Amino acid sequence: MCGICGYLSRRMITKDQLSAMNDTMIERGPDDAGVEAWELPDGRILGMAQRRLSILDLSMLGHQPMSTPDGRVSLVYNGEIYNFREIRKEIPEYPFRSNCDTEVLLAAYLKWGIRCVERFNGMFAFALYDRESGELFLARDRMGQKPLYYWMDGENLVFASVLAPIFKCPGFSGKIRKDILPRFLFQEYINAPETILENVYKVEPGTVLTFDAGKTAPASWKYWDVRERYQAMRQDPVTDSAEAKDQLRDLLRGAVRRRMVADVPLGTFLSGGYDSSLISAVAQEQLGSTPLKTFSIGFEEQEYDESPYAKAIAEHLGTDHTQQIIGEKELLDLVSDLPKFFDEPMSDSSQIPTMLVSRLAKEKVTVALSGDAGDEFFCGYGIYDTVRRAQQLDGLGRLAHEIGRFPLGNGEKLEDRYPFRMQVISANRDPRTRTQFGAGSYVELAERMVRREGGSAFTDPGAAGGTLGNMPGVRRFLPVNYEVEDRYPSGNWQITRMLLDMDTYLPGDILTKVDRASMKYSLENRCPFLDPEVMLYSYRLDHDLKYHRNEKGGWSKKYILKELACDYIPRNLLERPKKGFSVPLDKWLSGPLREQLLTYGNAQFLREQGIFDPETVTGLVSRFLAEGDGGAGTGRNYSRLLWSFFVFQQWAEYWKGSLAR
Repeated sequence: MCGICGYLSRRMITKDQLSAMNDTMIERGPDDAGVEAWELPDGRILGMAQRRLSILDLSMLGHQPMSTPDGRVSLVYNGEIYNFREIRKEIPEYPFRSNCDTEVLLAAYLKWGIRCVERFNGMFAFALYDRESGELFLARDRMGQKPLYYWMDGENLVFASVLAPIFKCPGFSGKIRKDILPRFLFQEYINAPETILENVYKVEPGTVLTFDAGKTAPASWKYWDVRERYQAMRQDPVTDSAEAKDQLRDLLRGAVRRRMVADVPLGTFLSGGYDSSLISAVAQEQLGSTPLKTFSIGFEEQEYDESPYAKAIAEHLGTDHTQQIIGEKELLDLVSDLPKFFDEPMSDSSQIPTMLVSRLAKEKVTVALSGDAGDEFFCGYGIYDTVRRAQQLDGLGRLAHEIGRFPLGNGEKLEDRYPFRMQVISANRDPRTRTQFGAGSYVELAERMVRREGGSAFTDPGAAGGTLGNMPGVRRFLPVNYEVEDRYPSGNWQITRMLLDMDTYLPGDILTKVDRASMKYSLENRCPFLDPEVMLYSYRLDHDLKYHRNEKGGWSKKYILKELACDYIPRNLLERPKKGFSVPLDKWLSGPLREQLLTYGNAQFLREQGIFDPETVTGLVSRFLAEGDGGAGTGRNYSRLLWSFFVFQQWAEYWKGSLAR
């Protein structure tokens, strides 16, 4: 686990400047730093730098940038390739000098070319330059566990694990993309390839970008596509529950075993839920009589506290469990850290407790396994219940929509007078967004909060169209929802939503949150559910094995995972309502963060900033605060939008020296 950065440019960036860029990521790699720059025959300069968190081969033989013995290929790399030893055996001709996976990556490239990425079981982001072909490759793992950004300025390219090194790059002045702000306010994150800044992008998960001399845009190759993999694996479905459980157990054992290879102490996050409990149980099984180190945090407010369940499961498994009860002050103390470590705005509030459990784990281990991605691949979120009901009511909604088009005069139609829930069902006619239904007023408010400007439409490299695209003289916003659902091959809306979440919410929110929160404390996080063999097998499973009708007529989410977990842990310790890593946003924004919110929402401040619409924002802030703590009025319904607004403003203030006015 590391941080990487570098450039390929005709403009000289000195080694000292590149070193300063690299050192912005010291938490990602506190153990070693490497910086190199080379003049290329075509007049360009290649710079590569890395901050290292040593996990495998702790010696200096793992130092980066790393080059092949003949100097043909140079590499900086962040992540872990769990099957590197197996791959190494396939390349006996390479003169290996180390026992680390970085050198295996170089050797694999020489043997198979850039298609070597298809052989890697791991999480990774790397930049690799081939002097023979003159190509620079930027690559990211299948599901986007490891981040990789790049800034294009004509023929000049700068890349980095996170935005901080790009902010530090000489000549960079970032311009905020207002067109993406409504989506951020609504979704709470920004999904690849978009970023908050113009001309700065993320490499998409499962993608290799190739940069050639003289070309201002990279060639893109997507070697792992969720939709295509799902379609291919559904050709060989698994319907038998006993077979599925046995196979899944074997695959998870292999996935956990691969992720327990490390030359540093290792443990697991244990929240007490099914996913983390199952991963911890399988890891403890691998260790035998040696207790696994497990970690959980609890909250003083019992409505959020799951720590007693985690403790009971740890006692049953026989782990070496460490638990810490957190008060509100400790949570609030981390709010000011958000813009530094989440250097692109991200407002999923569970980032704060994730940082705290990472801090706790780092006291004893350097690697922690987690249960992330179990919900997306095995149908675990509450939204999937809502999606099932929505599909059942879709016929009624279609009829209501047809009737609702009846005009009532003054531009109003009958549909406008439907009760709220009926409006949602009736208006949900777009096959591109059918599982992303929600309050139209919430979407509209997210758009109204951002200042509209006259002029031509924003450039939009990631999506076509826009909510305001037909309004003359108004710049276009990206759609708040993802208009892509018609590409997923399923008549089952739950499956459609799961595939959408794998492409958006999982990499853009969940994996981003865990990467930044753990790296704040130089802790490596590994996700067994994202093992390629586990992911592919999940696609083969009949949906009934994930979302299962039980004997009482109810529905069981993550059915096969739960059945497997109960082979290790008594059912009564696991079956309970899920609480999640929540924080009391209403209470914070109207209490300890009130003055800061008022400052960010001040009309004069907003006019000078030129990003948000002062009238809309000040009205929303006033209505929210006027209702008082625990109020139930309309202002309270928008606390998540206000939290996203708050997080963005805090980010913009922290990084204002790197942003264009």
